[in-house]
Amino acid sequence: MARIDLDHIAHAYRPNPTKPSDFALKEVHHTWDDGGAYALLGPSGCGKTTLLNVISGLLVPSKGRILFGGTDVTRMPTEARNIAQVFQFPVIYDTMTVYDNLAFPLRNRHVPEARVDAAVRETAEMIGLTDKLTQRARGLTADQKQKISLGRGLVRQDVNAILFDEPLTVIDPHMKWQLRSQLKLLHKRFGFTMIYVTHDQTEALTFADKVVVMYDGEVVQIGTPGELFERPRHTFVGYFIGSPGMNVLPAEVAGREARVGGHAVPLPRAYRRPAGKVELGVRPEFVRLVDGREGVPIVVTGIEDVGRYRIVRAQLGDLELNAVVKEGVAIPSAPRAVFEPAGVNIYADSHIVEPEA
Repeated sequence: MARIDLDHIAHAYRPNPTKPSDFALKEVHHTWDDGGAYALLGPSGCGKTTLLNVISGLLVPSKGRILFGGTDVTRMPTEARNIAQVFQFPVIYDTMTVYDNLAFPLRNRHVPEARVDAAVRETAEMIGLTDKLTQRARGLTADQKQKISLGRGLVRQDVNAILFDEPLTVIDPHMKWQLRSQLKLLHKRFGFTMIYVTHDQTEALTFADKVVVMYDGEVVQIGTPGELFERPRHTFVGYFIGSPGMNVLPAEVAGREARVGGHAVPLPRAYRRPAGKVELGVRPEFVRLVDGREGVPIVVTGIEDVGRYRIVRAQLGDLELNAVVKEGVAIPSAPRAVFEPAGVNIYADSHIVEPEA
């Protein structure tokens, strides 16, 4: 296992990049702890795979350095970095048996055959392929082949890191849950440094200790699932994490008050008047619907019942507003919306604004 230092790295696919828009991966400067489980989360084209390929050595960054355990590996080839990588689609040998596919990474490193056999059988049990060990890979289903790819990444116990590039794309939903759980158990047991690329927030939040949220080639926040939910540091994080995502509303802010849609909203702390495009963010879970004069007036436009709670779609003037109402809680006939102070954040130009000390 290894600590991974990303020392002011950036990457552009075009020669001689000069401006931020030239870079597919904007500057990243972070340390990822030895033995950590990280997820790179974001929409297609946000730079997740570019960052993963820079770490793995498939790409040499246009700027900066990569260090594994303090050793500069920026220009080292992939095979010299002692990593395992699992790709989106199966990378296996069709003519080999399942057993030989799993054994190949170990035999290639001249591991004694008794240790190979023990590791292969343990890995096969973990991925549910024990009864397929003698079959050739060619005749297996797409999800079974991808399980072999996962197994080839997991069978070694001497790697600096295991990198996963959307590895569960071809796996059926129930098996996805099982394999994510098994990866978590493996991480706890062996302490591998793991980096998992996905655009699926459920995969990221259930797999990782820390989630790295990316947007437009930039890392906009690294945090625990709780931190991303409770205090998103960028409006994109609030929008992308959660279902439905955070309400982001144009606002004017001064002191302990914001004005949203022409109505006053009290703030839990005082703010200096922010510069730039100012917005108030509040998750639907922190919007309470009440009778009376408290809060701001809204017009309900739709209600979606999803079992344990209902999603209330509403208008606050010309602004769309979502609220989550627990099952069994009545929705007032003429509701007003109260924003729970603990769930309110202020943003300027999409980045969180800290309140006055």
